Amino acid sequence: MLESMAGLKRSHYCAEIDETLLGQEVTLMGWVQHRRDHGGLVFIDLRDRSGLVQTVFNPQEDPTTHEKSHDVRAEYVLALVGRVRRRPDDMVNPKLKTGAVEVFIRELRVLNVAQTPPFVIEDHAEVTENVRLRYRYLDLRRPSVLKNFVLRHNLSRLTRDYFAEKGFLEVETPVLTKSTPEGARDYLVPSRLSPGSFYALPQSPQLFKQTLMMAGIDRYCQIVKCFRDEDLRADRQPEFTQVDLELSFASQAEIMEILEGYMARVFKEILGVEISLPLPRLTYAESMLRYGNDRPDLRYGLEIQDVTQIFKDSKAQVLAEAGRTGGVVRVIRAPGAATFSRKQLDDLVALAISLGAKGLAWIRLSPDGWQGPLVKFLSEEEKTALVSALGAETGDVLFFGADQDEVVAKVLGQIRQRLGQDLGLVDGSAFSLTWVTDFPMFEYDLESRRWVAKHHPFTAPLEEDAPLLATDPKSVRAKAYDLVLNGTEIGGGSIRIHQAELQNQVFEALGLPLEEIKEKFGFFLEALAYGTPPHGGCAFGLDRLAALLAGVNSIREVIAFPKTQKAACLLTEAPGAVATKQLMELGLKLDLPSD
Repeated sequence: MLESMAGLKRSHYCAEIDETLLGQEVTLMGWVQHRRDHGGLVFIDLRDRSGLVQTVFNPQEDPTTHEKSHDVRAEYVLALVGRVRRRPDDMVNPKLKTGAVEVFIRELRVLNVAQTPPFVIEDHAEVTENVRLRYRYLDLRRPSVLKNFVLRHNLSRLTRDYFAEKGFLEVETPVLTKSTPEGARDYLVPSRLSPGSFYALPQSPQLFKQTLMMAGIDRYCQIVKCFRDEDLRADRQPEFTQVDLELSFASQAEIMEILEGYMARVFKEILGVEISLPLPRLTYAESMLRYGNDRPDLRYGLEIQDVTQIFKDSKAQVLAEAGRTGGVVRVIRAPGAATFSRKQLDDLVALAISLGAKGLAWIRLSPDGWQGPLVKFLSEEEKTALVSALGAETGDVLFFGADQDEVVAKVLGQIRQRLGQDLGLVDGSAFSLTWVTDFPMFEYDLESRRWVAKHHPFTAPLEEDAPLLATDPKSVRAKAYDLVLNGTEIGGGSIRIHQAELQNQVFEALGLPLEEIKEKFGFFLEALAYGTPPHGGCAFGLDRLAALLAGVNSIREVIAFPKTQKAACLLTEAPGAVATKQLMELGLKLDLPSD
């Protein structure tokens, strides 16, 4: 029969039981991790969110309680009252925080029973992700999973404290807002009171936080839920959390300094790691040239170097032709890769081709000389120039990309990452932060055949590039900045446009019709005209940052109830059908394709 906890109050969490409590009576509550019957004594390891403690039932001290302990099974919920004693020297468990003590129990109450769980509630249990998400309430009981949410809690608490100290006000922005489809698809919510009209769940509070600057809030901060209806992967979810910031009368340098202080506090308090400030800075152009992408992993070298001029008159036609047709020739020097097997080299070539390259030329600098398909076409002068430019030496492999700039950057950027892994250069315990700045303002979208915003259309251009908005949008650089951690973008921001005239010029560069501008952004443009201060901000992906700090591969590991890659919740079976009456109230009728 189940019992009540009436008259009892938990005195300690399990992991708090230590030698300072010897001889004292404690009241514990939690779940049964293990039960062991040694013929006379019964041992029950009790677990709560803090950890484990061993409890002991002795038939000579309390026969009734000892008898009750025989009926207890794994995951039963218990309340226990007993006295703390020191374990015998040969029974001390140094791997357990409470391993020097145990609790002799005089009272046991079974608060609830449990069915046999579908998997063992232990860290070593091998469980498929679908089963974990289906029984997430059991999965969260495992210490290795729970610790991620302790970390996340500490990160959220630290975030609020830090920005409050810097004078930021926490302001909540609406969850039901207006659809402004620029970028990912919106999640739409039909309005019952305005039939045929829809709210959108926010992809970002961008317009609202800028409006708060117009309102004189001056410094705003929010840990906010955002929503994007996009294809999922390890670092994406349909609903996610970001640390959202905006501040007035601040330069880009001041904003970056505040954010660097935040990162230093995060690493110090969460991981006990000191990071050196100021953080390194790369322009977008530098990052693309040297690392092949705008989120470089700086934990290792393998920089990409341009050697176009060396091969402008080369007999190696694939290299010379790239330079003659406006392309580039770039190379990665991979020290130690001369030990790679032919299969490893072929796999790298296949990767390059899968990314859009025509191939991947390579040269192995072995003790027996230079080897590889290109070698017979190279002159001694070209070899000497390569060695001088790259610092190449015996044991290296040189990997060449020859094509248009964008293709070479994409391919060699991926090759660099693969080489970092294959050569064992990636230190999983190291952290490398860097800023990437001066992003292109626009990028061309082939599907819609127009320029679209690289970040968002409210980002200010560099002053010297603003005159090019109407004539050469490709060359316009933005006052935008991303913060990159170990090759992953964890935050991004910009200085915003605070003048209506300039904002209209950007909308025009994006090819938005006047009617569409008025419909979607009319209130915002009107607000700009009422004395908007210069302002800028940033948003950090809290899920992504927490995952990196926790050392896990997916943000699903730091989200309590995540969705699958098909945006489904296996626990609640969402999304699901709704009653016809609900649809009728919203003025909706389903027109689904037949199977």
